Amino acid sequence: MATLNTTILGIEFENPFLLASAPPTASVKSIDKAFQAGWGGAVLKTITPDNLEMTEASPRYATIKEQGRVLCLQNIELLSHESVQYWIDGIKYLKEKHPTKVIIASIMAPVEREEWQTLVKTLNETPIDAYELNFSCPHGMPERNIGMAIGTSAEISILITSWVKAVATKPVFVKLTPNVTDITWIGKAVERAGADGFVAINTVQSFMGFNLDTLEPVLNIDGYSTYGGLSGKAVKPIGLKCVAQLRQNSNLPILGIGGISGWDDAVQYILSGSDAVQICTEVMINGYEIINGLKSGLLNYMETKGFNNISELKNIGIQKITTHEKLNKKYHLYPTIDKEKCVSCGKCAKICLESEYNALNFIDNCLSLNKEFCAGCSLCSHVCPKGAIKMCC
Repeated sequence: MATLNTTILGIEFENPFLLASAPPTASVKSIDKAFQAGWGGAVLKTITPDNLEMTEASPRYATIKEQGRVLCLQNIELLSHESVQYWIDGIKYLKEKHPTKVIIASIMAPVEREEWQTLVKTLNETPIDAYELNFSCPHGMPERNIGMAIGTSAEISILITSWVKAVATKPVFVKLTPNVTDITWIGKAVERAGADGFVAINTVQSFMGFNLDTLEPVLNIDGYSTYGGLSGKAVKPIGLKCVAQLRQNSNLPILGIGGISGWDDAVQYILSGSDAVQICTEVMINGYEIINGLKSGLLNYMETKGFNNISELKNIGIQKITTHEKLNKKYHLYPTIDKEKCVSCGKCAKICLESEYNALNFIDNCLSLNKEFCAGCSLCSHVCPKGAIKMCC
């Protein structure tokens, strides 16, 4: 029988699904409800020193939808508004009520040794399982030289990681930003400084655009807007890339995050090298109860494929990712046409002609392929509205 139990840095996870540090983990009451629903753990909304002011804007969310489904969400949400004492009491309450659940404290402070170490020493006295250093919030905090401003600097990331590791009594994960040229550069830096694991990724800095009727920003705060963090299904390819790159350069545990909406997305992250996953946006859209489908779907998949645990599944996919230079350039596929599905709309031939090649043509209302001109790019198979084109040898 397959099991969802997994162990990371000596921490026992009853399942690999954690709530990410975000609005769904902003209160003890909410986390309590999530634990009752079946989540394996939660990363608390980022705790800061009490003297760090948090003033939110309104509104602070915008979305892009397709057929009523949210593809991505931009937010300019800040960090926890609760006091350090609130979280001290809350962590103790949650651990007493849910002793098998994993609780990770996300923390952030100004670039001052005393601020970081005081916060860590205080939280050391609580039954948290680990720390998550928020070096990656892409809005609001970078303007104060924290958040993403830390995570884009190897020097500052090294400094703070070393400060925290000097006093932390629990494992330390560093949450990395994708808003860098090479995430492995920062990953290697914090690993040298003693980080025990990575969390990847935080949101992607973005701008949601303008309302074409009013000519004002879509995310409109009294006529103005700002750059915010993009999350949801649309950022999954970025998250997978970052996790894979980190795994190719490090053996540290990775908590994968970014665009996970179903169990199949979680499998993608595990194949890319994640030890467990965190989820935020899908919970904000559909609620804590999605955990039931996540757990049952992953367990069924593992049993169907013959995997006994998460560790057996991890890293399988990463072995298939290489450089462009090493790809087999002699490997060539050609489109084959299912004439029963083809409705002779002509889209594939039009796109083939207008996107460099002229390999597809209609002769007597039938689609034909000229292999001499075909580069095997596969674009035709992706634009066909009826799925009538497959790529084959």
